Amino acid sequence: MSEQDAQAVARWMLAQITDSPEHELFQSDAADHIAEHWPELTYENENGNPAIDKKVLKIFRKISEGTVVWERGARYWRLRNEHDPEGRRQAD
Repeated sequence: MSEQDAQAVARWMLAQITDSPEHELFQSDAADHIAEHWPELTYENENGNPAIDKKVLKIFRKISEGTVVWERGARYWRLRNEHDPEGRRQAD
């Protein structure tokens, strides 16, 4: 796995959120897409599902800081809105 590939995947994730009409990306959809196109950047989690490599998530957090929020309950990322507390990366 190259650093450039991890960065490309993180940028792809951000583009899915910023460029889509819904402005959201479900974790399961992202993991499935990444597993299909960049299998080396996923792994099988304890439930047997594809999961996103931690290096990709670290880069994604860095490039999406201030613009994207993680919806923990529904397991998806979305654009930050005016109702989100400043500095929070997660919504409940």
